[in-house]
Amino acid sequence: MQLCFATNNAHKLTEIKAILGDNFELKTLQEIGCNEELPETTDTIEGNSAQKAEYVWEHYSVNCFADDSGLEIEALNGAPGVHSAYYSGERNHARNIERVLSELANESNRKARFKTVITLTLAGKSHSFEGIVEGSIIDSPRGTDGFGYDPIFVPEGGNRTFAEMTLDEKGKISHRSRAFAKLVAFLQSYSGINS
Repeated sequence: MQLCFATNNAHKLTEIKAILGDNFELKTLQEIGCNEELPETTDTIEGNSAQKAEYVWEHYSVNCFADDSGLEIEALNGAPGVHSAYYSGERNHARNIERVLSELANESNRKARFKTVITLTLAGKSHSFEGIVEGSIIDSPRGTDGFGYDPIFVPEGGNRTFAEMTLDEKGKISHRSRAFAKLVAFLQSYSGINS
C-alpha cells in the first residue's frame, strides 16, 4: 500500500520505516510534490495531527498519515505538550531541554509521559491512533541517540534514557511505535483501499 507520511523530519521517517517494514511504500511530502510547511495551528496534539493529514488529502488527493507528539510533564501542568518542539521559543532541542530542566530544578515530582497521536486520512475519511509511554525526567541529559527530549526521559521500569537506547530498543517501547502499531493493525485489517 502506498501512503504519504506527512513529515520532513528525517529521524521520524527512519523510525517509522523500521516499524512499518516492507508492507507499505512510504512517500515523503517532497515525493508527492508538497514543499510547503504544513499547518499546525491548533492547541492540541490531536488537532495538529488531524490538520496535517487532512491538508495533504485536500490539496494533493493522496492517502496520508500525520503524527504529532509532545512531552507532557505532570508538575508543569502538561507542558510543554503541543508546544514541545518550540518550548524555548525556537526549534532547538538543547534549549528546549534546558528550559524543562530549569523549570523542574526545585521540583520533586518528575513524572512525565510522551504522547503521539497519528491521524490517517484514507479517501477523505480520518482515523486516529494514540500511543503513550509513561516515565520521568532526569536531572541532566544522558545519551547521544534519539532526538528532542530523549536524553532526559527515562521510560517507566527502565534506567536508561531514550537517547541511551538503540533505535530498535526505543522502537519496541516508544509512544510513536505504540501509536504506529495501532495504525499498522488498522491498515492490515482495512479493506476497500487500493494499494
